[in-house]
Amino acid sequence: MEERDFLHQPVLLEEVLAWLNPKSGGTYVDCTVGGGGHSAAILESSGPDGRLIGLDQDPHALEAAARRLASYGKRVTLVRENFIHLPRVLAELGIPAVNGILFDLGVSSPQLDVPERGFSYLHEGPLDMRMDPSLHRTAADLINNLGEKELAGIIARYGEERWAKKIASFIVRKRQHQPIKTTSQLVEVIKEAIPAKSRRSGPHPARRTFQALRIAVNRELEILPEALRQAVDLLLPEGRILVITFHSLEDRIVKNVFRQLASPCVCPPRFPRCVCGQKPLLRVLTPRGVLPSEREVNLNPRARSARLRVAEKSGPVLNATGGE
Repeated sequence: MEERDFLHQPVLLEEVLAWLNPKSGGTYVDCTVGGGGHSAAILESSGPDGRLIGLDQDPHALEAAARRLASYGKRVTLVRENFIHLPRVLAELGIPAVNGILFDLGVSSPQLDVPERGFSYLHEGPLDMRMDPSLHRTAADLINNLGEKELAGIIARYGEERWAKKIASFIVRKRQHQPIKTTSQLVEVIKEAIPAKSRRSGPHPARRTFQALRIAVNRELEILPEALRQAVDLLLPEGRILVITFHSLEDRIVKNVFRQLASPCVCPPRFPRCVCGQKPLLRVLTPRGVLPSEREVNLNPRARSARLRVAEKSGPVLNATGGE
């Protein structure tokens, strides 16, 4: 994979910079560095001495980001790691807390556009879908080894696919004759399973199933709530956490975690005042989320489903000696 494969327009870039408000001397984390688009803008805005820690589990993305961000020298530290391990990464770097953290969730455009990664139902390729190539389980493993009920559950839960049971049934029937190893093979099975009337309207018939398999392979939703809570713990007071989501399942998790951390009181409604002592950790700054402009969607149609949520860490700002 070449560097140009990861040179894509980062989504909601202007909005990210406005809400993150990077400043010189600050330390920021891009938990999904990708090709470095957001990271480059954060570094540019936090010059001359803002620092950025970039994480990504995709080695191809990190290689591209390293080239793109090379001119920023020691201001950049790139680490091949899943964002669930952010606390360990920062501890090993000797960084106790940071000023801002960005998550840009889901699969990136370059990953979708490379057939051999197997993410896209529009390109012929192996059924892989691993963001981290060192993971043992591929989408083909799930398709060919899971039981029909478990497979249907994944497609229904992570893809919100109304035809999940039928698709799973057709998959199991097909694999009895030969393994399903490629994206095109799976697309054909899905098309056979979904009634023609339902295929004629709406998005591509395979979109929801492919989304579900990708989420399951990479454990995307499974690790997200804990990753968000850990990130909040690593913010300095008045530091900000920004999360870009691309479908309702991700967005619902982010919204609920932010809401819980902003209103942690567990006292019964009949209590006249809070006695549980749970103090808010966050202040939600974008209750409804921020959507891309019409101009951005016209320039980059894949931005259409993006939504940005922002929250700010509660508490007093500490000076360099730890005082208020």
